[in-house]
Amino acid sequence: MVRQIAARRCRLSQREHTMNIDQGKRSDALALAASARLAEVAASAIAHLPAASLRHAQRGRRPVARARQTAMYLTHVAFGLSLTRVGICFGRDRTTVRHACALTEDRRDDPALELGLSALEAGLVALNVSLAREARS
Repeated sequence: MVRQIAARRCRLSQREHTMNIDQGKRSDALALAASARLAEVAASAIAHLPAASLRHAQRGRRPVARARQTAMYLTHVAFGLSLTRVGICFGRDRTTVRHACALTEDRRDDPALELGLSALEAGLVALNVSLAREARS
């Protein structure tokens, strides 16, 4: 009887531990999605588009596709998410994200675009640091 009670307590504590791990993964996933949404809002504001248009399943017109590519690039570069994670956040494949990052890097040859992307990137990094500090407090 004592063994059964001890075994049951052990199973319960393992279940609680598993639930805590799942909770941690869930909060990490939410933080990653929030990072992607920040980049999405920044890119859509610069392109004068509604943020929801970047989440459509179809490619969309050129301005929408470019804004989405920029948002994926900023999410990868500013927040350090892997291409796979960025793809999950945007509902795209990692190869699509890689293509978007390559196109955006190529477009950075334009000095005006370079300045704009650098400013967006710096702003998102600063916001991310500020939010991380606030979360720890």
